[in-house]
Amino acid sequence: MPNDDTMLITGPEDAFTTILLAHGAGAPMDSAGMTGISEALAGAGFRVARFEFGYMAARRSGSRRPPPKAELLQDEYRQSVNALAASGPLIIGGKSMGGRVASMVANELHADGRIAGLLCLGYPFHPPAKPQQLRTKHLGALRTQTLICQGTRDPFGTRDEVSAYSLSPSIEILWLEDGDHDLKPRKTISGFTAANHLATVAEATRDWVERVLAR
Repeated sequence: MPNDDTMLITGPEDAFTTILLAHGAGAPMDSAGMTGISEALAGAGFRVARFEFGYMAARRSGSRRPPPKAELLQDEYRQSVNALAASGPLIIGGKSMGGRVASMVANELHADGRIAGLLCLGYPFHPPAKPQQLRTKHLGALRTQTLICQGTRDPFGTRDEVSAYSLSPSIEILWLEDGDHDLKPRKTISGFTAANHLATVAEATRDWVERVLAR
């Protein structure tokens, strides 16, 4: 079970908002990608908490358990919200699968006054090369204010593909030019670096949170 002692905390303790992030299916909470986005968000004034689902934490002691279906991780996400016990506004979310799980519990937590919004980093709209296997049904009924940061060439959902989906009006999408599933662009093609995109995500998230909290 996640608890506050096993979380990684980045950013000021007196931040105006806390962001709770879960990792993707294959990389832990202290991966380079998760660390990079956490540091960028902390630089924008957020307190960022990262946690691991049980199957990923077990890998640190040698167990190579595969990730369960996202639906089976919802209780662990709820437990992490409880363990964090944020004193101020809380945004939940995560990278890829972590953000998907957060999106499954967002409405209930928002209705209970536990969270202010949802932040998804590289949402897995469908498995790579399987655009017909959509993971979007619940997104049409999402009432929680949501920001999805997505690379335009993400194999889990490109800009052209996502534009055809029926998504809730509560969802805003920040498109990152030439970004892949880790939001990384090809500099020689786009002119942007990974650091550029992380800075854009952090700034856009801060602006979005300020609008959400002002409602």
